[in-house]
Amino acid sequence: MNAGANSISSYSAIVPAAGSGRRFGSAIPKQYLPLHGATVMEHTLRLLLSISQLERIVVVVSADDSRWCDLSVFSDPRIVTAIGGNERCDSVRNGLLKLSELNSASDWVLVHDVARPCCLRADIEKLIVHLQRHPVGGLLAIPASDTIKRVDGAHQIEETVDRSWLWQAQTPQLFRYQILLDALNHCLGLGMHVTDEAQAVEALGWQAQVIEGSRRNIKITRPDDFALAEFFLQEKN
Repeated sequence: MNAGANSISSYSAIVPAAGSGRRFGSAIPKQYLPLHGATVMEHTLRLLLSISQLERIVVVVSADDSRWCDLSVFSDPRIVTAIGGNERCDSVRNGLLKLSELNSASDWVLVHDVARPCCLRADIEKLIVHLQRHPVGGLLAIPASDTIKRVDGAHQIEETVDRSWLWQAQTPQLFRYQILLDALNHCLGLGMHVTDEAQAVEALGWQAQVIEGSRRNIKITRPDDFALAEFFLQEKN
């Protein structure tokens, strides 16, 4: 990695897209399912390609992925490919390693879920602007609006949780390159299963900043999410 950090930090993105679709219940990974005239992945990558600050985008796919090279965005000069791992955190780390020769420690890396095609460009730009002088980084999130219940293993309610300080994490999540790489290496070394980058950074004792995003930035996790995503994309276009 280049040891001499520039006075102006560069920005790269990582899109973990190595999922097989088993949990979604589809024979085709959900990132390749059609949505509003393209695949889910194409919508997500076109969004990121519209962000002028991003110099390169690492798309992390499975080793046996036969669909990725057929997408229209595959040949874009800003896009490079890395091979994924067993879990999301493994894939993100592989993406970081792909950037190791290009990034300095203080450069920024934006990680975005491939299944969030409806994120607003204005929110990504807001995240970048608000965090540009932050020593660690942060993420888009929304305040919890529903009443939150803590339950036991039998789904019996144990307590109602005060939601005043609860936020629902989204992506993109934007962190300094070396902090994120150190955090993921730390968690993977301990066998910790982290579900987002902020959790890994927290495990090293760093504090991330929350930037309020939009409730339109849904993550497609169930088949019925497609109708809502279709509506949001139609409205945006």
